[in-house]
Order: sequence, then C-alpha cells, then structure tokens
Amino acid sequence: MTDALPIEPVLEDLWQALRAGGVAVLQAPPGAGKTTRVPLALLERGITGRILMLEPRRLAARAAAERMAAMLGEPVGQTVGYRMRGETKISRTTRIEVITEGILTRMIQSDPALEGVGTVVFDEFHERSLNGDLGLALVWEVRGALRDDLNVLVMSATLDAAPVARMLDDAPVITSEGRAFPVETRWLPRPLAAGIWFERAMSDLIQQALAETSGGVLVFLPGEGEIRRVANALTLPDGVQIRPLYGALPFAEQRAAIAPAQTGRKVVLATSIAETSLTIEDVRVVVDGGRARRARYDPGAGLSRLITERVSRAEADQRRGRAGRVAKGICYRLWAKAEEGALPAFPPAEIEAADLAGLALELCLWGAAPDDLAFLTPPPEGAFANARALLQRLGALDAAGRLTDHGKTIAAMPVHPRLAHMLAHAGPDAAQLAALLSDRDLLGRSAGADLALRMRALQDNTGDAKARARIKAEAKRLAKWAKGPARSLGEMTALAYPDRIGLRRSGEAPRYLLSGGRGAQLTDGDALSGARALVAADLDGDGRDTKIRLAAQITESEIRDLYADQIERVTTCDWSRRDKRVLARQQERLGALILSDRSWKDAPEDAVTEALIDGVRDLGLDALNWTKPARLLRARVRLLFGTPGIPDWSDPALLDDLNTWLAPYLGGLKTAADLKTAPLLTALQTALGWDGQQTLDRLAPPSFETPLGRKVAVDYSGEVPEISVRLQELFGETTHPTVGGTPLKVTLLSPAGRPVQVTRDLPGFWASSYDDVRKDMRGRYPKHPWPEDPTAADPTLRAKRRK
Repeated sequence: MTDALPIEPVLEDLWQALRAGGVAVLQAPPGAGKTTRVPLALLERGITGRILMLEPRRLAARAAAERMAAMLGEPVGQTVGYRMRGETKISRTTRIEVITEGILTRMIQSDPALEGVGTVVFDEFHERSLNGDLGLALVWEVRGALRDDLNVLVMSATLDAAPVARMLDDAPVITSEGRAFPVETRWLPRPLAAGIWFERAMSDLIQQALAETSGGVLVFLPGEGEIRRVANALTLPDGVQIRPLYGALPFAEQRAAIAPAQTGRKVVLATSIAETSLTIEDVRVVVDGGRARRARYDPGAGLSRLITERVSRAEADQRRGRAGRVAKGICYRLWAKAEEGALPAFPPAEIEAADLAGLALELCLWGAAPDDLAFLTPPPEGAFANARALLQRLGALDAAGRLTDHGKTIAAMPVHPRLAHMLAHAGPDAAQLAALLSDRDLLGRSAGADLALRMRALQDNTGDAKARARIKAEAKRLAKWAKGPARSLGEMTALAYPDRIGLRRSGEAPRYLLSGGRGAQLTDGDALSGARALVAADLDGDGRDTKIRLAAQITESEIRDLYADQIERVTTCDWSRRDKRVLARQQERLGALILSDRSWKDAPEDAVTEALIDGVRDLGLDALNWTKPARLLRARVRLLFGTPGIPDWSDPALLDDLNTWLAPYLGGLKTAADLKTAPLLTALQTALGWDGQQTLDRLAPPSFETPLGRKVAVDYSGEVPEISVRLQELFGETTHPTVGGTPLKVTLLSPAGRPVQVTRDLPGFWASSYDDVRKDMRGRYPKHPWPEDPTAADPTLRAKRRK
C-alpha cells in the first residue's frame, strides 16, 4: 500500500534532512500522500518524541488521524490520535497527534518547552491561516530559545517554498513530483454574461457534467447558502445523490460526503473545505464555480465582513487536482479560458485581512511584539493597533499596553476575546449567547435582527435543529468559564461589543450611531427599529451606514450601569455652522454617543469668544461690521504693506490673528448677527497702534489737500489711491498730486461734477489733452474760466465775474 504513494521516494531524503538540521520544507502536490504517510514514516525511522501535526481544518484533522490509524490496523486514540476544540482522542501510547492550529498555540502558551514533543509538522501551510502563521512563529521561537532539538517540518502543496525556507534559516526544500492522473480542463466558451444568476449557471454546468461524464462529481461553491440554493435548483437523474460538505455540517454528514457512494453517483456540493487534505475516492469530475468567501477586516471601522471574490490560480489548481486523485478526471470551470490571466496567483494570507484581536492577545500573553517573532507575513500595523485598542477597551491590557490579570483569564478561553470578556462578567446565560454568536444564524436573516428571538428559539427548541444542537453543545462546554452576576441580553451583548452600542438618530429611518463612531442601520420594518438603544452583534461592515444583522435591545440605565466609569462629563462650546451661532452644551458621552445634552448657561466668556472666533473663520471676514471708515483704514494699511511698522492686513493674515486683534471686542456676542455690531474700526485702530497710525497718516493720509486748502477724501479701494476733484481747482499745479510719495489717480470733474478726464500725469494733461477739453467745456460752461495756459491761472471753484 505504501509503495503506491507518490511521496515514498523522497521520504528518506526528508528523514536525512531532519536528522542533519532538524528543519525542512516539503513541497508535494495534492494526492502525493504527504498528510498520512510522512508522520508514519518518521515514526518508522525511529524519530524521538511525539509528533504534532497541524491541520487547518477539523474535518481534515479527523480524517487524517483515522486514515493513519487504519493504516496501522488500530483504532484512533492509540498510536495515532487527534485533538481539536471540544473533542480529543489520545492516550498514553499516542505518538502522533493530529491537531487543529489553535490547539498548538494553547499547548505552547501552557508549556513553552513542549515537553515530550519531538517534531511539529505544519501540514497544508499554503492555506496561510492566521493560527498557522502564529503557530510557526511560536514554534520557531521555542526552537531558538528553549528546544534546539525540536524538529520543524513545513509541508505544502502550492506554496512558494523559498520564502518559508529562508525564514527557517535556509531550511532544505524537499520536492516530491507526486503522481496525479491527467485532468482535462473544460472552460466556458465565453465569459458568463452579466446578470446571470450564479446558482442557476452552476446547476446548468453540473447537469452538463453529469450528462458528459461518469463517476462522482465534486462541486466548489463559496458557502453554505450557495450550496442550499444550488441543491434546490438542480434536477438530477435517478440514482444521483446530493451530498453537502461544509464546516458547520455535523461530522456524520461530512463523513457521508467523503465516503464512496454505495450505489449510483453522488454530487458533493462543497466549500473550500474540500480543496486540500481530503481524498474523496469516487470523485472523477470537478465543477468549479471560481469563487471563494473570505473574511476581510476593516481597521478603520473595526469590523470584519465576509466577501465573495474570484479564486486565485493556486486555489483553482488545487480544486482541479481533486479530479485526478485516483483516476483520470475532468474539471469544468465556470469562466472562460481568457479570464484565467486576470486571476491572482495566490490567495491573501489570513493575517493580512483578518481581525487580529486574538493574535494580539496571544502575543501579549507570550510577551512579544510582532517584530520579535518570525512571521512569514507581518501583521498589518493598522489592524494590529486596532486590535490592541480593543483589548484595552475590554480591560485585557492596561493603559501602558501590559497584559492584565483579566487578559490572562480571557486568553485561556476558546472564543474571541470579545466573547471571553462577556463570559467573565455575565453569568451562566453568557455561555449560551457566546455559543450562539460563534455559530451561523440560527433563524436566518428573514427572522430580522433581534437576538432575543434566537435565544428564545434555543430555549423553545425551534429553528434549525442541527444548528440548535451544535450551539447547545458548545454552550455546555463554555459554561465553566461563565462567571459574574446574571445580566440581561442587552447587557451581555454590550459587554462583548462595547464599541457597538447604538443610539437611534433623529428621523424616520432606523439609523443608529454606534459608540465606536460608525453609523449603522436596521432594515425598514425590523422588529427592533423602534428601539432607542441597541447593541449590534453582527454587522456587514459595508457602506457608510453598515447594515445591522443581529442586535439586542438595551436600556439607557443598563448602559450607565455597565459603563459608569467610562461615561465622560463633557462641556462643549462650539460654533454651529447650521445655526450660525455659538452653542454651549453640557453632555454625558460614552465614546461617540451623547447620552445627555443640555444647555450650558454659564459658559465662560473666553470659551464663547473662542467659539465665535471659529465662527468668523467659518463665515469669513465679510461677516464683520465693515463700515466705510473701517474699509478705508484697511485699504490704506494694505497699500503700505511691507513698510516698517505697517502690519499685514490681508485676509489670511487677519484670519490667522483673530484672537489677538478681534477677540477683545467680542464680549457678550454669540451669533452671526451680533458680529455686525462689533466695533470693528476700534479693533483695527487698536491693532495698528499709535506709531502705525502716525506712519499711515504720513504715507497714506485719508485726504488730499487741494491748492485751495480743501480736503478731498482719497479712495484707497482700487489698485492705486485716487481722488476726484474739479478741474479748475488744480489750475496753477505743475506737478502731479501725490500722497506719501505715491502718485494719485486723478479724476478731473466738470463744473457740474461729471468726469472729464482721468490722469496720472497732470503736467502731461495740461500740455496735451487740455486744449481739446477746453474747446468742449467752454461751450458747455461759458460762465467758468477756461484759460489758455492753465499752469499760469489761479485755482478756483467760482464762475467768472460778470462784466
């Protein structure tokens, strides 16, 4: 039997590599036999200590242990056993333990030296699960610090082995050519048209495969929902059985799916659980929908959501290989061959996209930062920082980031830190809620979002019977960790999700603001949509207002009782852009939530003034009381910008310095209308100062004195200062009028006060254009003097004397 396995020719090389250096990377294609043959071969060659072999999936772990035990002619639990959450089959004689990845972390945390363990094997490492990456990092640390005799073997089917080998101090890479039967690949003739229902397209392709082939059919679908819908859409010939296969399925039904069909043919509708480790012996055909469901964590929102996306080329190859495990096969793909190049090469490592709260807690318990350990892919900084922030909020870490006693307590529990925190504080019912929230929805989305309905379904024995039995079994296992006083459903949920306590926003739609700052909404008509306060236990994480899938109602008094020490009493004095006024409030806040809000009637005047200054910045300088004198003063100052002693009164400069020159004159004011009454001219004059005023009056006086001694206001609003003056009043002037050395723009007026000429060169005007003006004006205004030589005439505002 063993001679027939393709892995056999490299087993001796693998043994020698481990003997020489204690570390190796084995690359072997699907079906080579590495999962079941390698541990037994190491045992046969006399390896010391127990062998721990990690499997990413529970089904694969149990199947591998049973297969190896059968090869030895023994029941599981003697030489070969397995250990996973909630189920263990080992004995004193067990030498090979097949374990799920989280179990290894717990073993190392409780016994860092891994006493009695000689070899740790990481199977199917190409799946790059979060627990697998953490387990390898911890084992490598143990080997370097405590156990240089500990053997480490990483096995993979599709992973690029070079980076793993480099991380493991350039470990030798052993490659098995394997033995795969030829698999014919059949693609769609053209890409699937937009708008075609995925499940219908898959059922059509499955029925085509059944008509064109023989043998069992393995179908890859993203999740349990698609499995149910495809099963309902299929019309199968007599003698063909449908077998679902997914992680939440009871083990007896999983076993039935992978066992050979006793009669006729079978169609196994599976998730990615069937990609690796399992050989389904009578499968000759694969139908690949080309989709995978993955968890994606949004660090900014603190939420994980499941998304469905295209498979990678590595995953597609893995799935295709299922058809050639035991005989020639055929793979049908629900995409065109031309689309293949657009597929990513590999799926993302889980550590790049997952919620890292559990990882952060394990590292704190281990006493290491991510940089201290050898991670093939380091955890993203943003997601890791968010995870630590959550742990602090749960009390697992103190303000300095050190692990608390409570953190040590919840680290020992086999659930997410959120649920562990709840178990530690919420009494016996918390075990049932933790189990419920760890499983798929007992009633489905059509039942609405109310968690109370799910809890009642457990107690009344309604809903999905299989899920109910699974949840009750898990609750019984978790009961030993449930401590503290009995609490309401809302309180329990709030303990687990302190960042998802929501208060309803104003308006008709059931929208809520969550304590973490995110918006969320219920489906219109949901039974909870009238609740003022709730706690969201499950969110889809998508869009500006995320959808609430599961929630529990909570009262404000319960919120206050739970989080009295975290409720902040805050006074605010802010400018309201909507109301165009200063609003002073006294509030009680829990995170982003405002639990109470009332007017702050005795707010300090300096706080009100500071907020009103923000209002001026919001509204702009035009909101101030710009009287004509104030505008003139500013225009004169801006003309002399750059002159020593003259400030910068541009818009940006004045806005930047509002607290210095304007704030002292805003006492008692609160609104945009009040700003129109502020003594702006006084504020500007004070800001200019006595010395500045003297400089200003000398270089940019407010008026020009004509030869007759009359003062004419200078207009500084344009690019250059200007005056308007009667032409006759400038007779005798041979130089152009100036202010502070700046030539004025002069508008010469007729005796009736109408513009006659605009000039910036009065002598030039007398010498050139004046004759034409004189000819025109003397006819219109014969009673007024129009001398031939204006430079020799006396200035006047009078008409000629009568003869």
